[in-house]
Amino acid sequence: MSEMMLQNPHLEGDAFAWEAGPTGALLIHGFTATTAEIRPLARTLVGRGYAVAGPLLPGHKARPADVNRYRWQDWVQVVAEAYDRLAARCDRVFVGGESTGALLSLYLASEHPEIAGLLLYAPALRLTLRPIDACKLSLLAPFVPYLPKPRRGTGRATHADALWQGYTVSPLKGTRELLRLQRAVRARLSGVRQPVFIAQGKLDRTVDPRAPQMILDGVRSSVKELHWFDRSAHCVLIDDEWEEVTALTLRFLDRVVAGARA
Repeated sequence: MSEMMLQNPHLEGDAFAWEAGPTGALLIHGFTATTAEIRPLARTLVGRGYAVAGPLLPGHKARPADVNRYRWQDWVQVVAEAYDRLAARCDRVFVGGESTGALLSLYLASEHPEIAGLLLYAPALRLTLRPIDACKLSLLAPFVPYLPKPRRGTGRATHADALWQGYTVSPLKGTRELLRLQRAVRARLSGVRQPVFIAQGKLDRTVDPRAPQMILDGVRSSVKELHWFDRSAHCVLIDDEWEEVTALTLRFLDRVVAGARA
C-alpha cells in the first residue's frame, strides 16, 4: 500500500498481547486507525502490572479498501476472541477503546457482565456527520471505495500527530458499518452495568458532543465518570493532555479494583 494512505507508517501498529499480572486490560483502536494509538496507555498499564492485549481490527493497517470487505460483526468477533483469550488467564478484565473501539467495548460489556469496567475515549456513539451526508455516503458506498478525510484538526500541531497511525482516507462501506454499529450499541446500552470512565476532548470535530451524555444516560452503571479536556481533539488518548487522561484512567482503575477487593 502507498505510504501516502497510511499516516506514520513507521510506528508499531500490529496486534499485541503483553503478559503481566492477574488483572487484564483489553484495549481497542478506532476506525481506520491501528493499535499505535492505544500503545502508550498499554505500556503504562503493563508497567502497573496489568496484562494488556490490543487486537487489530480486520481490514486495518493494510489497504483502505480492505476495510470495506468486513461488517461490524467481524470487528465484534475479533474483539470477542481477544477478550476470551485474555479473560482465560486473568482474574478480572477491563475493556476500553478509542472512538469505534469504545463502541466495541460497550457492545462487549453488554454481552459479558463479568467485565470489570469500561474505559471509553471519545466514544463514537454519535458523529458530527449530518443526516444528508450520511445519505450521500450510503448512495456512494457501492461505487466509491474511499474518499479523502475532511480536515478536522485545530490548525495546530498536536502530540497526536506523531503518535497516530492510520488511513488518510475514509473507506465508505466501512463507515456505513460504523453507523450500523452505532445503532446496535444504542440498543444495548441498558444492558451495560459496569463502572464507566469516559474521556472526551472539547476540540473533537468527529464525535457529537452529546455522545458521552447519551452513554451515561443509557447505561445502568452505578459508577460513571465523564471528564472533558479543553485542549484535546478526537484522539484524546494521545493528544496534548494525554498525561492527565492517563492519570485519571489509573485513578479510576485503582478505585474499581479496590472496590472489588473490598
